[in-house]
Amino acid sequence: MANFEKVSVVLPAMNEGAVIQSVLEKVKTVTKGLSEIIVVDDGSTDNTARIAEACGVKVVRHRYNKGNGAAVKTGAKTATRPFVIFMDADGQHDPVEIEPMIDLLEKNDLVIGARTSDSEGSIHRNIANSIYNGLASYLSEQKILDLTSGFRAFKRPLLLKILFMLPNRFSYPTTSTLAFIKSGFDVGFHPIVAKKRVGKSKIRIFRDGIRFFTIIFKVIIIYSPLKVFLPTSLAFGFLGLLSTLQAVLSQNRLVIPNSAIFLLTTAVNLILLGLVSEQIASMRIEIAERNSEE
Repeated sequence: MANFEKVSVVLPAMNEGAVIQSVLEKVKTVTKGLSEIIVVDDGSTDNTARIAEACGVKVVRHRYNKGNGAAVKTGAKTATRPFVIFMDADGQHDPVEIEPMIDLLEKNDLVIGARTSDSEGSIHRNIANSIYNGLASYLSEQKILDLTSGFRAFKRPLLLKILFMLPNRFSYPTTSTLAFIKSGFDVGFHPIVAKKRVGKSKIRIFRDGIRFFTIIFKVIIIYSPLKVFLPTSLAFGFLGLLSTLQAVLSQNRLVIPNSAIFLLTTAVNLILLGLVSEQIASMRIEIAERNSEE
């Protein structure tokens, strides 16, 4: 049985007045009133904060909208228990899943609520998530079932170590997942069925999709630069050789066109940059581990 006294449940919220009360009541019921429950009101213009306060939970207010990631960071700093669970305040996540996620967290450092095919999501978002999961799995060398799920449980001391990396807007799930994996922490997955949110989604598929890709590459470059630089270098090198071969076949003599020189030079520069970055990444990780031991 889960020890709910070890748990802080954090719900970032913005204009969720229509559903926040029912969500909080379910959380309190599931956790038997033993867990610390924190609502981070991210500059709501409705009565979200007042309703949450009336429910008897801890409420932290942002004076203006800072973003989901900023609300997560505020919640992590405010929490006082060793386990911290983040879940959406819009009704998508079923609080019943809190208990099995806590049990899983006993032997993991991060547990992600992985949405199954039964979840109520749009087709284009499901396709996008599959692409993100595949790319992140390749770059991190670990199977990732759900990169972007906001329903997740952390061991708080470890979360605080990577808190500075989290963006203030969306994509905190992407960053935290990759940072935990590349830091060598244990990451587990628990299957969940996500419901359709109450109200309009704040995520824009194209705008935020670009951000997701950017963050994936950013985090991987921080921890394993060659995972990005090596394939890119090989691609430029292949194009350079192809350009040279085409010139040789068309002119029946050995000739290296300017385009091939540019491509091959770029390939060499990229691999050298990747090697240097890999050394810097190794040194940074070693220093971070040494500091954490002290």
